[in-house]
Amino acid sequence: MLILGIESSCDETAAALLQDGKVVLSNVVASQIKTHRSFGGVVPELASREHLRNIGWVVRQSFLDAGKNQEEIDGIAVTQGPGLIGSLLVGVSYAKAMAFSLKKPLVPVNHIEGHIYSAFIENPVMEYPVLALVVSGGHTSLIFSEEPDQYRSIGRARDDAAGEALDKLAKFLGLGYPGGPVIDRLAGDGDPRRFQFSIPKISDGSLDFSFSGFKTAALRHIEQSGIKPRRPGGKISKPALDLITGYQQAIIDTLVRQTQKAASSLHPKSILLVGGVACNSLLRRTFKSVFEEEPQRQEREGARVYYPSPLLTTDNAVMIAAAGTPKFDRTGPLDLKLNASADLRLC
Repeated sequence: MLILGIESSCDETAAALLQDGKVVLSNVVASQIKTHRSFGGVVPELASREHLRNIGWVVRQSFLDAGKNQEEIDGIAVTQGPGLIGSLLVGVSYAKAMAFSLKKPLVPVNHIEGHIYSAFIENPVMEYPVLALVVSGGHTSLIFSEEPDQYRSIGRARDDAAGEALDKLAKFLGLGYPGGPVIDRLAGDGDPRRFQFSIPKISDGSLDFSFSGFKTAALRHIEQSGIKPRRPGGKISKPALDLITGYQQAIIDTLVRQTQKAASSLHPKSILLVGGVACNSLLRRTFKSVFEEEPQRQEREGARVYYPSPLLTTDNAVMIAAAGTPKFDRTGPLDLKLNASADLRLC
């Protein structure tokens, strides 16, 4: 089965062709980083305009890269939500028009489910039940799946997502946008013990996350230590490096701690780390170390850790095609009333 995937939930316009849910024939992504960099974050209206500008050539290039023509596809999978409504509408509208003109089936895909499936593309043989930590600039969630297409939300961010919290510190310190990769690169040069961050405890005992307190603590440390934002082309001060290192460590400790609690009670066979922040090198190392130590693996009956390669970790259309592929067996006629949903829930 040859599926065209289309993704436009935030600030990347993406299209991909995927064969049988696992063979990547093309993966085209148009980034908008340059457009939003001067604003320090994504501007929704500008993002929508860039999607309109890019969607046509991105889809055409995906076919060129794959050496296929449009009539050869068996269907189209498109991100329906969650995300920025204007951005989502561009992808959904284009997918509906293309499906109608080609007389091909169209399936809507939840963006979060796409991230979960990103780990399956390179690891098609994965045992259930699955516990997935989905962590990105817009989402931080723990999802439990006992079998395919059945999901249960067991933890979510009550305020900021982890990736957003990393970006905010980068903005405070004048490190540019997107801040997560810069934080990751600089964090190894600081002392994580210099500045203290208290890991929040959710009073109701849930597995939810909270990261807004880290931002407040970081601002307090910046003020008390007299840390100044970096000037363009300037060097990072030692106190700033120490703050970056401690801040990132606290966020990663929170992510790992909540995932540990979930794994201990649910006993998954597979543990997934997915989403844009899964590219963070310290998070990957910590995740693999914590969850693949032999005594802990035996306790969880041999749970294995999976995460996608960096190209499939950030927003892309391959993961949307992968999540959509099994849905075509039960899809009906093309629904032209299909619409984008900014707050679409997976479970």
